This record gives sequence, structure tokens and C-alpha cells, in this order.
Amino acid sequence: MKKIAFSFFLITSVMQLGFAQRELIHAKPAILGFDKDFINHKVDSIMQMGIDSLAFPGAQLLVAKNDTVIFHQAYGYHTYDNTQPVALNDLYDLASVTKIAGPLPALMKLVDEGKLDLDKPFSNYWKPWRNRKDKKDLTLREILAHQAGLVPYIVFLEKVVRENGKIKRRFVHQSPNNRFQGQVYDGLYINNRFERKMNRIINRSKVSDEKKYLYSGLTFLIFPRLIEQLTGTDYQTYLEENFYQPLGSHTLGYLPKGKNYVNDIVPTEVDSLFRKTLVNGWVHDENAGLKGGISGNAGLFATADDLAKLMLFYQNYGNVDGQQLISAETVKEFTEVQFPENENRRGLGFDKPLLNNAGLPLADAYPSPLASPKSFGHSGFTGTFIWADPEKKLTFIFLSNRVYPSRDHQKLYSLGIREALQDVFYRAEYDMHKNQK
Repeated sequence: MKKIAFSFFLITSVMQLGFAQRELIHAKPAILGFDKDFINHKVDSIMQMGIDSLAFPGAQLLVAKNDTVIFHQAYGYHTYDNTQPVALNDLYDLASVTKIAGPLPALMKLVDEGKLDLDKPFSNYWKPWRNRKDKKDLTLREILAHQAGLVPYIVFLEKVVRENGKIKRRFVHQSPNNRFQGQVYDGLYINNRFERKMNRIINRSKVSDEKKYLYSGLTFLIFPRLIEQLTGTDYQTYLEENFYQPLGSHTLGYLPKGKNYVNDIVPTEVDSLFRKTLVNGWVHDENAGLKGGISGNAGLFATADDLAKLMLFYQNYGNVDGQQLISAETVKEFTEVQFPENENRRGLGFDKPLLNNAGLPLADAYPSPLASPKSFGHSGFTGTFIWADPEKKLTFIFLSNRVYPSRDHQKLYSLGIREALQDVFYRAEYDMHKNQK
């Protein structure tokens, strides 16, 4: 197994003008009360098991205690041909982690500013829903907590690819022009009007009559446009100016191929249906791709370092170096369970531990059963998982490309790798570890 040693002074290799020069603080685990040998033995074993079982060809793990990184190591390779080792500053396709790293902080800030109300009809802000009988009364709180009864997913690729596998040229061209500007992949450009088609289909989609937990990413496809309407600012620009620049998250963003990063980008899946090649540097999620790679459901890329900065920002309830980017009250509200009476564990946009998590064995828990009820985070389809625990001051960043070479690889979930890795650090604090002996 190829393992990249932990570095106390890892410097992000990507620097862009206009970003704050914020670097994470690193320290040896023992300084903050963790058993280094216990951690290394356990984590190495779990990661090796993941690679041997083909859960992923490679991965990396970053863990911070308080605001200090105590562990950051990389394991394995980008692919199973074992030619390019995983590096600590590699960029990953975040998949659904985009939801809490992209549109969610913007929505939180808009709630802070009184431009959005969680308990008023979402149709007050998204006009196409005003005439939809089944949607006009849905609130943003219900939507963000996945309590609104919206359809989980719509496969928009079916509108672009024929049954025989050929691409409909009225929607996708191989070269850009004034009508085809959104780039889906190298040599693939989407019709500018296709986003409107996607929005119409979302607006007309069915809503369940029963109010219960049903995960849906549909509104995250339209959130970027809503944010632009409410702020009068380009979505990407708004995120960069209000969050990524103050955080110093240099790599966190969309469309990394066009940014000339020196970092390597970890590939995802061999796409035999649409892009006809290994997807690398372009968003894996087809729906986000059909929006030109800029969406609220997927599309963001980042390094582990820059994700840690984001999660520490949340863990510190919206505060960055004394600057309150989002009010603590708003962050606390978004990270609380909203509808426990309906057996819904979710916060507002954030995932939360299972409602009975503390009483479950590790094999049945999500995440670690030792994570506090105040903890929160999100996972991504490509094999990403980020979590923060403000009560125990632990931040956990796990990045892998488990969908390589195919999304059929499910061992990351069935083997409970993420939960097991997280559990190591809860148990590794000296006092707790001694109690286990």
C-alpha cells in the first residue's frame, strides 16, 4: 500500500490572488491528547482493507481537534493500475458534499439578512411554484430537511441521450457557439436553453401527499439561480467573495479544469453512456454536468485542507478569525434536527446522526456512535464524507473515488469504512483509550 506521510506544515500548492492566506495549524496528535500509535495502527488497517476489497483505489483522511489538524495521510493510488499515488493536495469531485459547501452557506446568509424566511412558502421566492397547487405552500424548512415530499431524483440525461446511445444534437454540440456555451466535458457543450427545460420539469414534478423523510436533491439544482436572483450577483462570484476568499479555501470551486491548478484531480468513473471516457476534472454527476458543471447538487471540487477550513467555519458557528460570516444563531438552527417526530434525522441541508445512533453498535451506526447529537456533515456519491462535531471539537474529512471505475462499487458503504475511521479518533483520546484497555 502506498501511503503518503503526514506533514505538519503542508502548504496548499494552489494560490490565487484575492484569497486570504490562511493555512491550517498542524500538531502531533499527542500534543492534543491522542494516542498516535493507536491511530496509525487502526487507520492503516482500515484503509488497507478498503483498498484490498476494492472499495476504492485510494483515499485520504484529515482529522482536526479544536482548530488544529492532528492527522492527514493519503493512501493508495488514483486508479487500480497503481501508477499515480494519492497526494495530500489532490482535488476531489465532492458530489453531494456540494450541497453544504455551495448553495447552503449562501442560503444561510440570505436567511440572516432577512431575504429568505425558512417558514414562508418557497413560492414567495421561486415564482414558477406559485401556480403549482402541490408546491405553492411548501416551505424552505421542509425542503432543506427533505421533508417536503419532492421526487428524489430526475434523470435528465434521458432527455439528451437516445435509447440507441446517440446524443441529441439539438441539446449537445461538440464545439461551443453563442447557443451552446455550458461545457459538459471536453468536446461537449450543452444548449443554453436546456437549464430552462430542466427547471420546467422540476417545477412540474410530483409531490408526495405524505409528509415524511424523503431525500431529494431537486431544489439544489435551482438554488444557484435563486441565489443570483436574490443577491444580484453571479452565483460563483457570490460564493467566492462571501465565503471561499475569507476562508482561504483556494481550491474550493467549480470547473477546476479551467483554473490551471498545479494540483492533480482524482478521476471518478469510466462513463460508457454519455462522455464515453474516464471522467477526470469534470463533474461526475450527469445532472450537474448538463448545467455546465455549475449546480447546487454537485459540481464543486476541493482539497481536504480547504474542506477542513469550511467545516471548521461551521464548527465555530460561522466565525472565521473573529469575523462572523454567518450568525451563530443561524448556523445552530441549520445544524439542528428539524422533524424528529417524523423519524427524520436531518438538519437544514446538513445530514445528522441517526436518531438512536448513540445506542447502536458501530456496524449499524451512522456516523460513529460516539459522535455527539450536535454533530453534522454530508456525504457524496463519489466517495466523499465530511463531518464536524462542535461538542467534541472533532472535524473529519474523508475523500475517495469509490466510483472508479464504476459506481457499482459499494464496499465503502457495506464495510462501514467511514464510520470505522471516524470511530478511531473518538476512541484515540488518551482517557477514552485507557478505558478500552
